[in-house]
Amino acid sequence: MVTPGVNDPVLDALERLVSDLRENIDSNTAAIARARTIADMRSQGLPYRQIADETGRPLVVELITENLERLRMSGAELRRAQAEALHDEGLTMGEIAELFGVTRQRVSAILRRGARGG
Repeated sequence: MVTPGVNDPVLDALERLVSDLRENIDSNTAAIARARTIADMRSQGLPYRQIADETGRPLVVELITENLERLRMSGAELRRAQAEALHDEGLTMGEIAELFGVTRQRVSAILRRGARGG
C-alpha cells in the first residue's frame, strides 16, 4: 500500500524525466529548424564552412548530444529508483532483470550504485 505524502524516489525520477522530455521537445524543435536552415543554405550552393560561420552555435549535433545526455541521466535515475523500489517490495534481482530486459548482473550493479548514492 502506498502512503500519500511519503517520499517516493520513483515518482521524483518520473517528474524529472517528464521535465527533461519537455525540455527535449524545445531542443528538438530548435534542432529541426537549424537542420532545415542548413539544408536550405546548402541547396543554395553555400559551402559548409560558410554555413557554420553564419548559423553559429549551438550546432545541430550539440543539441542532439544534450538531448541524449538529459535522457541518459534521467533514465538512469528512474531505472535505479524503480529497481530499488521493486527490490524493496520483494522482487529478486532475476525478476527485476526480466522486467527490465537486462541481466541479473546488470540489476546487481544498478542496486549497488544506488546503495553508494551514485
